[in-house]
Amino acid sequence: MIWTAGFRTAVISPYEQIKLSEPRGFADQTVRHVLRMAGGGQRLRVRLTNRYGRTPLTIGAARAATEHGQASITFDGAERITIPPGEEAVSDPMDLPVARAAEVLLSIYLPEETGLATYSHLPRENARIVRGNHVDSPALPEAEQVEGRFYVSGIDVLAPDDTAVAVAFGDSWFEGVGTTIGANNRSVDFLNRRLERGWVVNQGIAGNRLLKDEVGEHALGRFDRDVLSIPGLTHVLVHFGINDLGLGGMSGEPPATSDALMEGFKALAHRAHQAGLKILVATIGPFAGAIYPGISTPEGLAARREVNDWIRTTDAFDAVFDVARAVEDPEAPDYIHPALDGGDGMHLNDKGAEAMADAVDLATLRL
Repeated sequence: MIWTAGFRTAVISPYEQIKLSEPRGFADQTVRHVLRMAGGGQRLRVRLTNRYGRTPLTIGAARAATEHGQASITFDGAERITIPPGEEAVSDPMDLPVARAAEVLLSIYLPEETGLATYSHLPRENARIVRGNHVDSPALPEAEQVEGRFYVSGIDVLAPDDTAVAVAFGDSWFEGVGTTIGANNRSVDFLNRRLERGWVVNQGIAGNRLLKDEVGEHALGRFDRDVLSIPGLTHVLVHFGINDLGLGGMSGEPPATSDALMEGFKALAHRAHQAGLKILVATIGPFAGAIYPGISTPEGLAARREVNDWIRTTDAFDAVFDVARAVEDPEAPDYIHPALDGGDGMHLNDKGAEAMADAVDLATLRL
């Protein structure tokens, strides 16, 4: 049996200059997360993180619940733990079975002033927040609801030795922006529903770039931590480029050049292959209809077309999934098809996320 990733969520710093959601801190509050597992196992352990914190983080109590029961979360036998700035804590194993696609309710009590939280900012799931210690409460009817995940980076499961895991490594098109909150209709969720064996954990960050930091550490910078650290990993699926070509326009930066993006993709492929992984790369989705100022420019769209032509023909990757063609408007290919548009011209709705998942040829993702 091996411990591997049954659930992952990529976290960012609350102190970045580019903010797509409002950071927050806590004091004498319970935060409850609903976490949809990609894979399951007979036992589980929880990963809590203070990666970007500037002060020690005290966890007063924590509890995990599945359809098979619930258990207090302990660290070296203690229910209370203080995690230093920049560190992560892995809980003691719990005899709490969890199935793939099942939900884990994770409740964390934060007794002291935390400062701004390390968090996942747009995961399409609401956290529930109440005053006081309510980790044992079966329901939180008066809770404040906020989109985000705070201080959690993953759940490990104890699975058979031959378990194969893939990671979706990318931006908002993996994290799920544009899809229905709480419905688990991200592209990665749809892809997992197609798999008969193994699973894909989601390490998407909305706003993330291949080449530059913010939002989150850039792909080449976080590859070791968010991809290579996962035991049993065999494949990495990649979708980057939209933010390299558009996000900088919000602050007056020019888009990345096509040459720079192609070199970045080749560097990513080289590192994946060095680690013995197969790499599947998506073409860059259309974004001409983006409603946000500065995102869609003639230069950025031209670079997108050039990079996509290269992605479709290069031998740098083990496979390509042509997301751009799967979701584009045939009459105007720089635009998302109206039926698949999440409403802002830049993100996919539930049907669009399903079309993105369907673009993956499962013959190239044998887990």
